[in-house]
Amino acid sequence: MVEDQRTVAVIGLGTMGSAMARRLRGAGYELTVWNRSRSRAEALASEIGATVAPTAAEAAKTVSITITSLADDAAVEAVYLGADGIVAGIGPETIAVDTSTVDPDTILRVGNAVDATGAEFFDCPVSGSVATVSAGALTMMAGDQGDLVGRVEPVLLSSIATRVIRVGPRGSGSACKLAVNGLLHGLNVALSEALVLAEKAGIKRSIAYEVFAGGAGGAPFVQYKRNAYENPETAPVDFSLELVLKDLDLITGLGEKVGAPMDQAETGRAIVRGAIAAGFGGRDLSAIAMYLRSEAE
Repeated sequence: MVEDQRTVAVIGLGTMGSAMARRLRGAGYELTVWNRSRSRAEALASEIGATVAPTAAEAAKTVSITITSLADDAAVEAVYLGADGIVAGIGPETIAVDTSTVDPDTILRVGNAVDATGAEFFDCPVSGSVATVSAGALTMMAGDQGDLVGRVEPVLLSSIATRVIRVGPRGSGSACKLAVNGLLHGLNVALSEALVLAEKAGIKRSIAYEVFAGGAGGAPFVQYKRNAYENPETAPVDFSLELVLKDLDLITGLGEKVGAPMDQAETGRAIVRGAIAAGFGGRDLSAIAMYLRSEAE
């Protein structure tokens, strides 16, 4: 048992995990970090004043709350269940909070393994961008019907989130996140098509975007991705198209499992596959518009 409730580990230091770590450290939490690429962990730790753990197991052993932000199902299973993984180190009366976008079955499998250690597992993925987490304004989807929400919420709301919404039992958080990302990726393709259509019809890109942002379709996604769409060559990679394809595979797979028609997602997946085949896989998701321009030419 770790008694100090202000000790937190962040495991997985991609764009979102790193942004969470910065917010948590800025909020005064004593922070331990771990990443499969140690150089990334060391660079971030030096920047924000955190401790680098030698393994995921050691990171989880020394803190009261471990937060994971990992790329895919394989990474979640390896980091939790591997020989030096979280399950090997985490102890009773501590909590593991997973914010990754993965299949609900993976969450159930990993959660059961954490339960067996005497620790507790919290299915709590996030909705928002790097800019959102940097502002401490994430929305989090809690797949838990016990008292974990009340126990973890003070840490989350004091650092990275403005809302923690209970969506159902364990696994529901992950399922809700896939639904959220289905909407997000649909918006991405629709916005990209609309922008290229306007451009091909002779309308300046920035003017078309001004109309989109100010109209009925001006969702938060349209607002915060504006620079990426208007200046694609210099857009930072907040969410790569390779990760979009991973999401769409999970989304359509969940749809098949539960009997929900996912025709729009299937179409979007085909477009993303085309963009990746054309060499855009490592670019930000907004590069769908670049791909469509290249196809038109």
